[in-house]
Amino acid sequence: MHDLHAHKPNIFAGSPLDRLDARRKDVAWVKAQLTAPDAAFLPVWRSRSLLAGEAKAPATGTLDPVLAHGLLEAAPWALLGVADGRPFFALDLSSLDSPPAPDGTRYEDLRRAGSLLPADDAAILAHARGLMHWRTRSRFCGVCGAACVPRDAGHVMGCTGCGAHHFPRTDPAVIMLVTRAGRALLGQPARFRDMRVFTTLAGFVEPGESLEEAVAREVWEEAGVRVARVRYRSSQPWPFPSSIMLGFHADATTEAITADADELVEARWFTRDEVRAREGWVLPPDMSIARRLIEEWLEEK
Repeated sequence: MHDLHAHKPNIFAGSPLDRLDARRKDVAWVKAQLTAPDAAFLPVWRSRSLLAGEAKAPATGTLDPVLAHGLLEAAPWALLGVADGRPFFALDLSSLDSPPAPDGTRYEDLRRAGSLLPADDAAILAHARGLMHWRTRSRFCGVCGAACVPRDAGHVMGCTGCGAHHFPRTDPAVIMLVTRAGRALLGQPARFRDMRVFTTLAGFVEPGESLEEAVAREVWEEAGVRVARVRYRSSQPWPFPSSIMLGFHADATTEAITADADELVEARWFTRDEVRAREGWVLPPDMSIARRLIEEWLEEK
């Protein structure tokens, strides 16, 4: 297996931020960061991020610090980290019907804009989106049902009833390129029934199984194919809403396909030439790790 592009992070990975876990409990230090003259406040509104610049070359949009300070009492917020001495904060404005947007900015879905953003911007905005998703859905304790209050600069929700601490969660999902005799197994997901998209298979890791077991199980459940030699490739934060995609390669030991109709419209074996030609169908978006796994395979000799 060639180690193609191992130095290049996937989109939404490679954040420049130092998350400064050890400083989050220092209330005075966090307050100083909030009032720093160069503090960057990155709003999330109903899962959309504030972007600036042209549509084809966007960049991160920020709120004026004075305006942001006026919103912090009512809006969930968290310290994302510091880069080159500049603190970055996320705040969720989803409760507002008309969120503030400075001139030249707008709220967009990162799934559309992610591949157009500078790599650092994409990673920071993905971090903000994922953390705010957790914050807005962790207002009450999952143990006793009492209200929770934020701690540690927004990275812990403490229960006011039983005292339990709740931390940000990320759901691991495996995504795998399965190959056999120079062909790749690709499927058309049922959710894309109206779009002729063929992509790698994927699924969430279940309790009590290893990542390798999850790969084998998902391929068997979705396509009826058995695999061996499961190898980790790379990973991608995927805050849609709260996953990390763990990319793998695997060798098929069987060839016959039995597609799960609930998951796939169709699954097929494709040669490299067939993938390059793509007659009547398309690959997943450029920004996805699925696309990268496929393109790396196309580049192999």
